[in-house]
Amino acid sequence: MIDEILNKAMQGQELSDDEFLELLNITEDEDYEKLFSVARQIRDNQSKVIKLTSTVHITNKCQIQPRCEYCGFAEETSSKGYYNAFYKSNEEILDAVNSIQEASIPRVSCSGGYGYKGKQAVNACRIVKENSDLEILVNVGGDLNEKSISQLAELGADTVCCNLETINEDVFYQRKPGDSLDQRKLTCKRVSDAGIGLSSGLLLGIGESVEDRLRHLRYLSNFETLEEIPVMGFNPYDDTPMANHPPFPLKEQLKIVAVTRIMYPSIRITMPTPTVGPENVEFSLNAGANNLATVIADNYPHEVKGVGAPEYGNYNEVVNVIEKLGLIPQTI
Repeated sequence: MIDEILNKAMQGQELSDDEFLELLNITEDEDYEKLFSVARQIRDNQSKVIKLTSTVHITNKCQIQPRCEYCGFAEETSSKGYYNAFYKSNEEILDAVNSIQEASIPRVSCSGGYGYKGKQAVNACRIVKENSDLEILVNVGGDLNEKSISQLAELGADTVCCNLETINEDVFYQRKPGDSLDQRKLTCKRVSDAGIGLSSGLLLGIGESVEDRLRHLRYLSNFETLEEIPVMGFNPYDDTPMANHPPFPLKEQLKIVAVTRIMYPSIRITMPTPTVGPENVEFSLNAGANNLATVIADNYPHEVKGVGAPEYGNYNEVVNVIEKLGLIPQTI
């Protein structure tokens, strides 16, 4: 059965929900390898170029209350994360942007906490666009209104990320009691309606079911400008309400990457190096991913804590892995 489904996928035939569920319920090592091989071939048939995305964390001052149960990014949530509050100045943002461009990393993600209606995102986008040739992804979740989205479009923002995390409402509000799933969905729609590339992904292992994951992937097809799907496996941050919740297994995370590649052959699939683990970048690429995020070069001027886990990928090490696999790291 698995072989038949994967043969259909290789031929570009559309799979049914039942067939995708068969893939999502794979348990045998041999079937995992077959799945990863097909996903890898589908990606390589599109392109062997792997995008690299660095980051600027604008602020960890987040107004969401109560806090998301897993967050180690916001101020005073985790001793392993950004515990002390910060809001980067324009000069600090520019220094980081210049260092990323000097390292030949082609793309920067500018992310921050809630409470600004997108003003912090617009400001960062303006700095990037006026002072560099970098592509920019803006990620402040649902903290964008129509005005700030319009301003981002005028500035030429390449991509706006608004992760839904999960579309299971019960799980969403259990883990994110101060957030709004409807607001996040509305933000995705507004970004798409504005003609900006949309990035929206899944946080795996927070209580959702396999069926929820499939419904989530299908739901994302509603957005016309969808161009990127981050796949993030849960990792516990110390001191948070989910500190003792088990991390999402790597192999299961890779399975979602491969299934996403089959469902969306030409989409950019992002694996954040903190959530997959910098040491597991090779496995991510072998499962069909084609963007590695939170890639930090040695010349970066500020302290970085990964979102989802404290560690992150070093630029030189990541490039070596990409080239070892016969793939091509995208550089400026």
